[in-house]
Amino acid sequence: MDHPQTTGTTSTSGELSLMDATDQAALVKNGEVSSLELVEAAIERIETLNPKINAIASINYDHARQRAQSINGRGPFSGVPTLIKDLLPYPGHAAGFGCRLLEGAPALSSSDYVEALDASGLVVLGKSTVSEFGLLGTTETLAKGATTNPWDLARSPGGSSGGAVAAVASGMVPIAHATDGGGSIRGPASFCGLFGFKPSRNRTQSNGIPAEMPTNALLSDHCVSRSVRDSARWLSTTEGPDILEKLPSPDVLANALPKNTRIGFYRTDSLGQTPTPEAEAAVSEAARLCQALGCDVFEIEAPSFDTEATVEAFFDLTGVTLAGLFAQMQAMMGDAFTESLLEPYTLTTASRANGLTPEDIARSQSALEQAAASVDKSLEQCDIILSPTVPFEAFPLGLYGPTADASILAAFTARLAGYTFVSSLAGWPAMSVPLHWTENGLPIGCHFAAARNKDPLLFSLAFQLEQAQPWKSRLNELTETLLCRNA
Repeated sequence: MDHPQTTGTTSTSGELSLMDATDQAALVKNGEVSSLELVEAAIERIETLNPKINAIASINYDHARQRAQSINGRGPFSGVPTLIKDLLPYPGHAAGFGCRLLEGAPALSSSDYVEALDASGLVVLGKSTVSEFGLLGTTETLAKGATTNPWDLARSPGGSSGGAVAAVASGMVPIAHATDGGGSIRGPASFCGLFGFKPSRNRTQSNGIPAEMPTNALLSDHCVSRSVRDSARWLSTTEGPDILEKLPSPDVLANALPKNTRIGFYRTDSLGQTPTPEAEAAVSEAARLCQALGCDVFEIEAPSFDTEATVEAFFDLTGVTLAGLFAQMQAMMGDAFTESLLEPYTLTTASRANGLTPEDIARSQSALEQAAASVDKSLEQCDIILSPTVPFEAFPLGLYGPTADASILAAFTARLAGYTFVSSLAGWPAMSVPLHWTENGLPIGCHFAAARNKDPLLFSLAFQLEQAQPWKSRLNELTETLLCRNA
């Protein structure tokens, strides 16, 4: 599993774009290409593709070139170019958060998570586009405009990790940092045909967000990738020091799926909403594939919890988080803090904090904790839960941008995250696996979740799924088409 998957490779940009990060790192380690050559090839692809896709929020190529020249070749991703989602501060790069108010602002801090990425040998070219403060499930901002889906430029790549998935699916970079609060890794991965994994709660190094932030428990940092092994290596690189059972190597994981693993699947989400026929077909196909792999597959009910109270609590706590952030920003920026530079939906969401008492906030936090305890019961009957990742394929741009009616956007967010939010609530590891394409050629991911710290189990299944129904050829065909079309 650890040997390059492409033979007779050269350093040409087109050929490099078809390799995953593991293959690219192997080229550097073996002396076949230099890190600087990988970086220059990625820059060439970005300059070619980004004018149409708009996945890049900011760049610092000089910083990347300097780092590439100092790479020692020892890290698992040594010399591999990547992008950091524009919600994670990274020294040497802007920290815009998808926002006009912070346009061009430099990162003022680092974190243990960033240091772990640096230790892996990754070379950061820039920041990927996001919805403002990661709020919306589409990446269409007043600051940067719309990021497009490489499979259909009239459609959204999702959000908030829209830039990350668009960049990786198009071949700009082989792997990219992403974050997930209610599905912001997994939903976009589904829309763009990538592997998207959300680690268990507290499994990774600190990203610097204060533990007392109301929505902190929902958030995870990881990546989106073209291969399962890249995602596994990224998690191994960023695991926290207190994790007792570290993630095994890709070679071990690829052959570690227990016989008769119990997989329960459902189609209608916890809100009672049904997927489109294509998304439902994807789950049915995935269930049959898992059965063929030797798993014990059966139908279950969707995880049960007080959906109305939980959704209200989530939006209220998001509002509290934003209001607190804006108070800090105003204290730092003084008169330069201008609310008119924030998007309408952001301001509406922040306004939910108005009038909330400490008792109200405590009740909202309790509602999320109760919901997490309730959904945990779903895993008493199975080892892994299968569902759609999102209930539909990628949707057209222009429908759910930040200036749309706030009630429509809130309802759309709840619909979009109807499957993925359950894992965020419970702190489960979860993944979107690209196993289905529609008749018109759009990808739809299938969602798998397991109990906390069962990340290795999910990766073991993912390796088996990737081998049984590989998706790399579809991604490579897309990348080649895009590069040829825009050459």
